[in-house]
Formats: sequence, structure tokens, C-alpha cells
Amino acid sequence: MTKPINSTDTTQPATPCAPLKASSPPGPAFEMRFTSTPRGARLARRLAAVRLDAWGIPYGTDPHDAIVLIVAEFTANAVSHGHVPGRDFHLRLQVTPDGRTVRVEVTDTRTERHPRRPALPKSAAGIEENGRGLLLVSQLATRWDWHPRPDGPGKTIWAECALSSRVR
Repeated sequence: MTKPINSTDTTQPATPCAPLKASSPPGPAFEMRFTSTPRGARLARRLAAVRLDAWGIPYGTDPHDAIVLIVAEFTANAVSHGHVPGRDFHLRLQVTPDGRTVRVEVTDTRTERHPRRPALPKSAAGIEENGRGLLLVSQLATRWDWHPRPDGPGKTIWAECALSSRVR
């Protein structure tokens, strides 16, 4: 059963995020663990979409669609490339205190497979059916990267998306 992360539960690892200004309260955040299966990735995408809408980033807007697409790509990669049997992946969404940026983080437990910076496809024909997800992320996100997970094996891939207006 997948449950929301409880801030008082010490058995669940916390995922680091970019430092926030000490003078500003943290923005809205959502985090949850999901089974490392296609169903878990689909649920993560749907819950992210619902949460963004609740935060005032409505369905059908460019920021909403871009963020949900990034969540879909990161969670699909966590299931396909970061899967370790018996281990879940972790999703975290957070709006920065100024309400101008949403940060997406997905943490998996596989250490040896790291995301590569995407290069433009060499073939104009575009026959390949995979390998373009992070290229898409690089076009949709303001910035993205990854880092090793500090509290155990694995890695966290993150992206930040600028919003056109302040989130409620």
C-alpha cells in the first residue's frame, strides 16, 4: 500500500531539495512513495496533476502540462531504468516560496545507472522509439540535473519549471 510520507516518520528517507531562503516560508509540497511499476508511475502522474490543480496551476495550462509530462518521464525512467526489486521510487513536488517555480524530484534506489545529458538525435529519420525523454525534459524545464541520493543507494533526478504567474 502506498502512503504519503509523514514528516515524523523516521523510517522513510527525506529527499534533499534546493536550499530555500530562510526568511521565506516553504511553498506547498507533496511527496509520496510509489511502487516501482508502470501502475505506480501512472498513479504518480495522476496525483501530481491533481495536486498542481489544487495549488492553482490548472489543468490544460502550459505549466501544468509541462510539469505533468516531466513527472511522467521521470517516473517512467525510475520504473524502467532505476528499478530494484522490492524497492519503491519517491516523488516530491514543491513550489518555491516566491510561487514562481515548481521543482519535481524523483528518487530511485539504483546506483549504477545514471541519467545522461541528452544530445540531439543524429538521424533525421527519427526511427528510434526511446531515448528522447530527457531531451524533452530539457526543452520543458528551466533547468534539470541529478545527484546521488545522500541517505542511501540511488539517485535523485530533478527539474525546475518556471510558472508564468504566482501560485496561490
